[in-house]
Amino acid sequence: LFEGRDAAGKGSNVYSFAEFLNPKSFRIETFGVPTEEEKKDWFKRYKKVLPEEGEMVFFDRSYYNRAVIEPAMGYCTKEQYKEFMEEVGSFEEKLIDKDMILIKLWLDVTKTKQKLRFELRKRDPLRYWKFSKNDSKMLDKWDKLTPYIKTMLEDTDTVKSPWVIIDSDDKLKGIISSMKSVLRTIPYEGKDINVLGGNSDNIVFLDLHGV
Repeated sequence: LFEGRDAAGKGSNVYSFAEFLNPKSFRIETFGVPTEEEKKDWFKRYKKVLPEEGEMVFFDRSYYNRAVIEPAMGYCTKEQYKEFMEEVGSFEEKLIDKDMILIKLWLDVTKTKQKLRFELRKRDPLRYWKFSKNDSKMLDKWDKLTPYIKTMLEDTDTVKSPWVIIDSDDKLKGIISSMKSVLRTIPYEGKDINVLGGNSDNIVFLDLHGV
């Protein structure tokens, strides 16, 4: 799962991961505005696209929208938010108990860097479409999102399903850190821990920007 504020580099991370993978072995899932029916049964549309055995699925944003964007923007009720926060732990635990490897990456970006990336998007004739009406709203919602982010990272970080927090102000370094974190977590032959930077499974920056 790739999560983070807008312009944190989620899409760049996903496509960097996928660039040299066998197309038959992975999927990239993105999610539009949920229908009224999907809002009532929040996990349903995510259950539909979970990986099959031997498959890797990249979520460019995920069910955690209900923990940050939806409540901050008023897209869900307080009851729906509370219900999600109470249920997400057991939902993830069931996935892990089915031998699914779940990796949650939070890409951290500063307000200054976010604003710069938004401006670059607006001026770029090839990427202008990446700046949406919702993005312009996000600039003014920075402080409103912050407490929801803090609560999500604290309350949904578990031993079985920890958050890996990546400093993504430098996009290339952020991508490399994300890749190292994933390779540390997934078992494979010939793993060289020295190359991956130790045994840490959870990179936490205590001075997380905005939190």
